[in-house]
Amino acid sequence: MAAAASPGGGGVALKPRTSPKSVKFLFGGLAGLSAGLLRQATYTTTRLGIYTVLFERLTGADGTPPSFLLKALIGMTAGATGAFVGTPAEVALIRMTADGRMPPDQRRGYKNVFDALLRIAREEGIPTLWRGCIPTMARAVVVNAAQLASYSQSKQFLLDSGHFSDNIFCHFCASMISGLVTTAASMPVDIVKTRIQNMRMIDGKPEYKNGLDVLVKVVRYEGFFSLWKGFTPYYARLGPHTVLTFIFLEQMNKAYKKLFLSG
Repeated sequence: MAAAASPGGGGVALKPRTSPKSVKFLFGGLAGLSAGLLRQATYTTTRLGIYTVLFERLTGADGTPPSFLLKALIGMTAGATGAFVGTPAEVALIRMTADGRMPPDQRRGYKNVFDALLRIAREEGIPTLWRGCIPTMARAVVVNAAQLASYSQSKQFLLDSGHFSDNIFCHFCASMISGLVTTAASMPVDIVKTRIQNMRMIDGKPEYKNGLDVLVKVVRYEGFFSLWKGFTPYYARLGPHTVLTFIFLEQMNKAYKKLFLSG
């Protein structure tokens, strides 16, 4: 990098130059960020909203919460619906993320997530926006059944113990427990999803027949506990995400009830 010469040194002052790669990385990252934000705005709000509404509807008149199995069923419903709604944004996110790794003549060059959605629908048809919807919904069913049900159950257990009140500390503890349960439940599903996406063709045949075949071969050749290989870094990512999600959700629910339902 050329440095600017001091005025008294008689040299010519040179303006610092910005690397084109830095500009490309910055704006490429911002483009991908717009898709990531839209995915969260569609998927997360839908699943949490549906879960909250169904949970309240199925709570008894005396305040008795739904059973754990019913909570899991509500979570599965919310997760599947949220994944369906969020799939177009995820398709755009995947394409925009991969665009920078493609040869220049093969790049799609989406300006932002809305440009991506419009072009995909116009150039490839609206159904393309929901490509890969089924495996995405299947994963969301498992993750949300574990995450949402375990959070509600953990929170109920902590409150019933008499050592916690319904405050942020209780929400923090319950969400950390939920993060552990969700990590344990979702890692095998993620392994199946990743192996199928990256599988090779061997003698003209796919490496795996289906998801169950992936699980069987992983357990047989790599060991049962290999399904949870990398548990600690996975939980280090999912734990804080779960904590922030439920703490914000609880505070927003309290604010909503106070502002709109208290009168």
